[in-house]
Amino acid sequence: MPVRSALAAALGSVALLCAAVAPVTAAPSEFVTVDRTGRLASDGTVTLSGTYTCTDASGPVFVSSSVSQDSPDYRHGVGGTRAVCDGAEHRWRNTGKVTSEKLRRGAAHVEATITELRSQGGLPLPYFHATAQRDITLA
Repeated sequence: MPVRSALAAALGSVALLCAAVAPVTAAPSEFVTVDRTGRLASDGTVTLSGTYTCTDASGPVFVSSSVSQDSPDYRHGVGGTRAVCDGAEHRWRNTGKVTSEKLRRGAAHVEATITELRSQGGLPLPYFHATAQRDITLA
């Protein structure tokens, strides 16, 4: 697995785990959106997309995403995209292959999170810039 893919997958996992216990501390000008439609290929590859804006990052920042169907307790991590926190609006697009359980076309729920790895005491700790959830259609 390429280093970038492994890092993105790890960050997505950290964001999903930490989002349940750590509040998002977004500035009013920071946001992430999720497009109404995601893509599902016949081989299980999922593509999700949207827009984001973030500011004041001192460490690496990523937009991670996950998708669920039927059970909100089980989410599929779908890639991670490196983010640029310059205050401008940017597009993000994450692609990943679902291997543990097959998704199907139709209604789904997506969560996207902008996570920065800030160094504190030599350790990279997650700092959440923004998060969003949306019901979408996988086509």
